[in-house]
Amino acid sequence: MGWILAGCFFLFLLLGVPIGLSIGVSALTVLVISGIPLEMVPQTMFAGNNSFALVAVPFFILAGDILAKGGISERIVSFAEATLGRIQGGLSIVSTVASMFIAAISGSGAATTAAVGTALLPDLKEKGYDVDFSAALIAASGTIGVVIPPSVPMVLYAVIAGESVAKLFLGGVIPGILMGLGLISLAIYVARKRGYPASDRVSGRDKWDRFVNSLWGLMTPVIILGGIFSGVFTPSEAAAIAVDYSLLVAFFVYRTMDLKKLYRLVVNAGVTSALIMFIIATAQLFGWGLAFYEVPEAVASAFLGVAGGNRFLVYLMITIIVLLAGMFMETASALIILTPIFLPTITQLGGNLIHFGVLIAIGLAIGMATPPVAIDIYVASAITGLSMEEISKPIIPMVLVLIAVLLLVTYFPDIALFLPKLFWGAAGV
Repeated sequence: MGWILAGCFFLFLLLGVPIGLSIGVSALTVLVISGIPLEMVPQTMFAGNNSFALVAVPFFILAGDILAKGGISERIVSFAEATLGRIQGGLSIVSTVASMFIAAISGSGAATTAAVGTALLPDLKEKGYDVDFSAALIAASGTIGVVIPPSVPMVLYAVIAGESVAKLFLGGVIPGILMGLGLISLAIYVARKRGYPASDRVSGRDKWDRFVNSLWGLMTPVIILGGIFSGVFTPSEAAAIAVDYSLLVAFFVYRTMDLKKLYRLVVNAGVTSALIMFIIATAQLFGWGLAFYEVPEAVASAFLGVAGGNRFLVYLMITIIVLLAGMFMETASALIILTPIFLPTITQLGGNLIHFGVLIAIGLAIGMATPPVAIDIYVASAITGLSMEEISKPIIPMVLVLIAVLLLVTYFPDIALFLPKLFWGAAGV
């Protein structure tokens, strides 16, 4: 029956049925065939959304939208340009560094790409940078948005795996920084090879003015992450505080927000959140079917059998599947489906579930910049007017750099676990 469940799911996907419906109808089909009472359908779907941690999802989505549309991201980018622009190819570095800062506010790859792209791409084009390379770099840097905390996919993983959101957030810090450093190294190499110019000199006074102007925005990740890791508030409360703080800055400090714009942002965040919550609800039903027919255990046995119990090979197979899933599926959907399938395998190997959560978040994030289903490339394409194909070619070496970081994190778990162990001790992670 597990094969029927998987077969129906892939058939519906091939027919172009939306992912949430594909998941739900597949599970419903198997329940009907098996004669299981359908009263459990609404109960199971409701249970999937009945988690306090999921409160963070709509708030982080809204905070990311406010960041992109409220003038906060532009000021952060402006300050980064003033401090790093004098290096040859400095604007390329700025795009990645700014993405890392904004990732620590938005929790979304698409929001990060949109915020940095809108603020920086006109300058890159004016200074003579190749637009396709610049768009590709910003799209690739956008993947850091779901690795450096806060991260919506990590919240979803925490709910499914029953792990701590705070530990996952902290586990994503060093890998996210490594992703940024890898892209910066590539950007410097390309800038020197192609002769990209440095930006005009900025006076010390101007740098200070830009710093002061961006300070309210720069304080956002300090407040969010500092509050979480100091224990002042939970990740879900931090998400709400992120929205409140962003609104205060956008309305009363920068004065770039009005009620009409806020209404559009709230509606957009509500629609996006509703789609994610529907997918979570149907995935709970799908997951129930997987567990009932012992599909995860069968997958674990198959992986361990093929690899002969070799931990290196099992992690390699899982990593490849995660990367392929990220290429063809939306991040939240892939994570919700893959997590319950792979958890028994990781548990049997004696792997750490915090490490695996960071691993799967990075793998699926890379998919956001890898065609054919690459939301970050679509966002960059919409901003620049370039076709997806024009951006896809220069993004290939960037994706390879990100995959190299993924493999490092996969086979050296302490890269992800160092900070959680530092805060909670080895026994608490």
